[in-house]
Amino acid sequence: MESSFLTTIFLPLALFIIMLGMGLGLTLNDFKRVFIQPKAVILGLIAQLIVLPCGGFLLAMIFPLSPELAVGVMIIAACPGGPTSNMVTYLVKGNVALSITLTAMSSLITVFTIPLVVNLAMQNFMGEAAALQLPFLKTVIQIAVITFVPVTIGMLIHNYTPQIAAKLEKSVKWFSLFFLGLIIAGLLLKERDNVLGFFFQVGGVTLTLNLLTMALGYAIAILGKLDQSSARAITVEVGIQNGTLAIAVATTLLNSPDMAIPAAIYALIMFATSGVFIGIVKNRVAPQA
Repeated sequence: MESSFLTTIFLPLALFIIMLGMGLGLTLNDFKRVFIQPKAVILGLIAQLIVLPCGGFLLAMIFPLSPELAVGVMIIAACPGGPTSNMVTYLVKGNVALSITLTAMSSLITVFTIPLVVNLAMQNFMGEAAALQLPFLKTVIQIAVITFVPVTIGMLIHNYTPQIAAKLEKSVKWFSLFFLGLIIAGLLLKERDNVLGFFFQVGGVTLTLNLLTMALGYAIAILGKLDQSSARAITVEVGIQNGTLAIAVATTLLNSPDMAIPAAIYALIMFATSGVFIGIVKNRVAPQA
C-alpha cells in the first residue's frame, strides 16, 4: 500500500471534520462525569487503555504477521474509541452519557499513550532503531493538533451557539461515517489487487482482537457490578476504534502505509460486529419489553 493524495491530504482533512463533529457534541460536563460516575468511567478506561493494547500485543505475537503489520495492529489497539461509538451505544440502548465521557477521556489520554505504545511495539517487532522514528514530544504535539484543535473548536461552537451546534452535529456525524468509508474504500480500491491478501494477512487477528476485547470489556463491567446499559457502553467503546486516527498515525506520522492495513480492515470488521451486537441486543430486549 503506497502513500497517495488520499492519505496525505484528504485523510487529515477528514480527521479534522470527524473530530470537529465529536467536539460539537461535547460539554465540560462530559469530563466532570468522571467524578459523578467514577467506577464506570475507570472500568471503561481500563478496558480501553490497558486491556485493548495488551490484547493487541498478545495477538500480534501469536499470529504470523510481518513486523509492519504487527505494529499496525498495535496502532489500532492504542487509538481511542471512535465518535461513532456514541451512535452505536444509543442503538444498543446503552449508557450514552458514559459512552460520550469515555470517548472524550480516551481521546485526551491517548494523545500521550499512542507514542509510548507504538514505540514499544516498534522496538519489539522491528528492532530498537525503529523506535526513533516516532519522537514522543513531536508526536504528542502532532496528535494534539489533529485532535484537540477541531474538538476545541466544536466545543466552543457548542458553548456559544448550542442551536447551531445541534444542527451541525447531526450532519457532521453522517459526514464522519461517509469520510471514514470513503478513506477505507479509497485505500482498498487503490490496492484492489491485494485486498484479498490483506484480509488473509490481518483479517483473523483484527477480528479476534475486536471480539476478544469486546467480550473482556463486557466481562469487566459485569464483574464491576455495573448495570447492563453501562456494560453495553463499555463493550461498544472497546470495539469501536478511531480508525481514521490510526490510519493517519501510520501513513502521516510514520510514513508507513503498510501499517495502515490492520486499521483499514479492523474498521470494516468493527462495523460488522457492531451490527451483529445491535441485532442481538434488540432481539433480547424486544421479548422482555
